Amino acid sequence: MLTLVYGGCCSGKSTFSEQLLQDSAGVLERWYIATMWPEGPDAQRRIQRHRALRATKGFVNCERYTDIGGLVLPEHSAALLECLGGLVANEMFQQDGAKEAAQTAILEGVASLAAQTEHLIVVSNEVGNDSNSYNETTQAYQLVLAALNRELCALSDCTVEMVCGIPVYLKGGTPNYPKDEDRSCLISEDTCRYSKD
Repeated sequence: MLTLVYGGCCSGKSTFSEQLLQDSAGVLERWYIATMWPEGPDAQRRIQRHRALRATKGFVNCERYTDIGGLVLPEHSAALLECLGGLVANEMFQQDGAKEAAQTAILEGVASLAAQTEHLIVVSNEVGNDSNSYNETTQAYQLVLAALNRELCALSDCTVEMVCGIPVYLKGGTPNYPKDEDRSCLISEDTCRYSKD
């Protein structure tokens, strides 16, 4: 099974995806594949925080910045790839990345992981809704990420958009939220606050 979970910054997609991984039934191991490039003190701080948050969840942690297709996972496992946005940046801009072939390399890598696992959950970012005045390099990154989001949505068994902590099932799954006509707003102003993490 392939699940795509995407949303904006601080939308709750990571927490939701980790719960999906923990809830994966009939698996022997639950792998957490982290893609954040460890560049600079801020990234190092965030990585340490993320490691600490995952420490008690029973995940097998794997930090992989490029070439996810080269990973070999054990039979009867589930995996969470966190996150596609970081992986795209690594493949496009890091020295050992796939560069112009980033989209193809990532799509093939996701297919390889999905074939090896009982359940693969891919977390991705929505980065194309805020502005169209970015430089050419940033726009190229946005286009690759958007194309991958579209392709993975088409391939997925389940696609979930996270909106302010609410999972909106676009494809597959069993939504556990009220129908639109039954809710005016489920989020209070206090819930919608900015966090650097």
